[in-house]
Amino acid sequence: MRAKITYAVTAAVLVVYFVLVGSRGVLLLQHGTALTVTFGVAVLILPFIGVWFLWKNTQFVRRANRLAAELEAEGGLPVDELKRTPGGRIDRDSADEVFARRKAETEDAPDDWRCWFRLAVAYHDARDTPRARKAMQRAIALHSGRPANI
Repeated sequence: MRAKITYAVTAAVLVVYFVLVGSRGVLLLQHGTALTVTFGVAVLILPFIGVWFLWKNTQFVRRANRLAAELEAEGGLPVDELKRTPGGRIDRDSADEVFARRKAETEDAPDDWRCWFRLAVAYHDARDTPRARKAMQRAIALHSGRPANI
């Protein structure tokens, strides 16, 4: 729940920022000189890119959460079996061991979105966010029946 609140607050702050930046871009356009119009267009592009990025990220999170809910209902969510240091950090050897099992599971069933979901969690636990995201995208694509474009 805390992650959802943090995400919502961050998204709201970004939207406010996009509105403020966009209004400055409009003011620059209204000034009407070649320089201010050029800067105004450049400034207006940033909020559009930001809104697009926020929208795509929100879609990704919602889809991943749907998969997590479905997997939880099936009783297939990965159990946190990772050993932790006294400071609470994940033990690297433990993460590597779980990752190896998840990777083998995915190699044995490459078309099973559940395996890709669990592999994404293992990548995340190993602090490999880019690969975690790609594995989750693959899980989402397999779940929805779309070809994965990764």
